[in-house]
Amino acid sequence: MTSPLPTRLRDGDLAVETRGLTKRFGDQTALNDVTLQVPVGAVYLLVGPNGAGKSTTLKVLLDLVRADQGVAEVFGLNARSRAPEVRANVGYVPERTDWGYGWMRVGRLLEHHALYYPSWDADYAAKLMQKFELRLDRKMGVLSKGQARRVHLTMALAHRPPLLLLDEPTDGLDPLMRDETLGVLADHLAQSETTVVLSTHHVEEVERLADHIGVLRSGELRAQMSRADLDARLRRYRVEVPEGWAGVASVNGNVLRRVTAPREVQWTVWGAESEVVQQLSGAGGTVREVVPLSLLDATLALLNPND
Repeated sequence: MTSPLPTRLRDGDLAVETRGLTKRFGDQTALNDVTLQVPVGAVYLLVGPNGAGKSTTLKVLLDLVRADQGVAEVFGLNARSRAPEVRANVGYVPERTDWGYGWMRVGRLLEHHALYYPSWDADYAAKLMQKFELRLDRKMGVLSKGQARRVHLTMALAHRPPLLLLDEPTDGLDPLMRDETLGVLADHLAQSETTVVLSTHHVEEVERLADHIGVLRSGELRAQMSRADLDARLRRYRVEVPEGWAGVASVNGNVLRRVTAPREVQWTVWGAESEVVQQLSGAGGTVREVVPLSLLDATLALLNPND
């Protein structure tokens, strides 16, 4: 069954584009023919279960991992052949915090990092250090995961790069600092012309930020769309049905999640609401409720292995 979900965006300027990206580690396929499109200025949420290929995708964009096939470009620059130029335009927060600088003190690491970026904003960096409550005299090796995450966020944001690659940026943070971090990120986006590719399991936290979404599962791009298209075309329908109801063949392939009771079904369906309601009603169902989904619920539906 062919998925009805879109995997290509409409035409427009792209900050990130991959074409046919494939990467294998031994007999494991991490990425399979992934064609990613991130518009300039977007906050692009990249979602998927563990092992879906999210971190590998971000690393390919930085030439930290090299694809076996395909092309990755950042602002039109080939991520492999022009890797130094690409990295100069990127702020990166990795999923793992053990970068091998355990012996270095936080303040010295930030000074060292700043030397590589002519656009480093020392005043902004000082504000970030204060916001994130960084202890500059502590060694990186003794920091908790949350503390190290805050150092990496400072390193990523302080040179105000045109592209942020954020891999689980709130992982390890306590609820208060997580909220503070999301506020810092929102302020950063308001003040800087920045494109963001953000991977997180805490989808509910970025409900107000994300305006595009890409869904990876088992190394394949299952769906890719703007938030406007997602909000317009994904709905949960509660339908009263007669006994022995046979369903609706015309929408069967568009049903992403199913909850079925003897006389009622709840289906999450991709499609134009008016058309779906007409098809359900025409097949003998009585539509009792149509509910738009939160970003978290939409993500769960998109990740559902319905085929």
